[in-house]
Amino acid sequence: MDLHFQDKIMLITGGERGIGAGIARAFAAEGGVPVITGRRADLAAALVAELQAEGRQAWFFPAELSDPQACQQVVDAVRNSCGRLDILVNNAGINDGVSLSTGTPEAFVRSVHQNLMSYFYMAHAALPMLRDCRGTIVNISSKTALTGQGGTSGYVAAKAGQLGLTREWAAELLPAGIRVNAIIPAEVQTPMYDEWLQSFEDPEARRSQIIRNIPLGRRMTRIEEIADAVLFLASDRASHITGQFWHVDGGYVHLDRALTGLE
Repeated sequence: MDLHFQDKIMLITGGERGIGAGIARAFAAEGGVPVITGRRADLAAALVAELQAEGRQAWFFPAELSDPQACQQVVDAVRNSCGRLDILVNNAGINDGVSLSTGTPEAFVRSVHQNLMSYFYMAHAALPMLRDCRGTIVNISSKTALTGQGGTSGYVAAKAGQLGLTREWAAELLPAGIRVNAIIPAEVQTPMYDEWLQSFEDPEARRSQIIRNIPLGRRMTRIEEIADAVLFLASDRASHITGQFWHVDGGYVHLDRALTGLE
């Protein structure tokens, strides 16, 4: 299926590694031009070099995404370098473990600011160019917004806020023809996830416990599977889809856990 991405521009926050890098690779493979922004210049430079070695175009503009001026500067750089912006993928964030029991009000505010505000800052800055192209926004949220997790109030509040903004922006931007949707991953095999598993006394036992609760195939979701869903929602093949939450999680959130015991 041709997704019609040739020479289109996609700006991906937190695109240096993990899900963001997977989206960048998939978009470039479809003929689009990924623009990565985030903190990790070393990882971003390696990814851009990898894509360029394959004959693809790619850009990186570093930014501290919790700073609205930095977000505006990234969008200005995209305008100056690429001349247009077709797709914004809000992806940056980290599950920082700021809990109700042990966290402080100040830490909670920092966590919400870090994980939520860049979504607004980037969309606000990008909106004029998205209007010009009748572009689209895809927000990457988390199953924790709907299920809770325990011990991570700030992150969960931010992820729930991202879903609220998805519906609100989809409604507000209807007249502009800008579609806004969200992807809700659950257990995705990423470098950050592996780092989290290492915090347990027996990481492999913890991994096995998690996998047993994923109904479809009893395996973690692959980065490429998240990227494929993002690309479809961002494409004109999804031209009448807006305000939607797509769960790409092997049935983790919605299917009965009793199903995980079936062969």
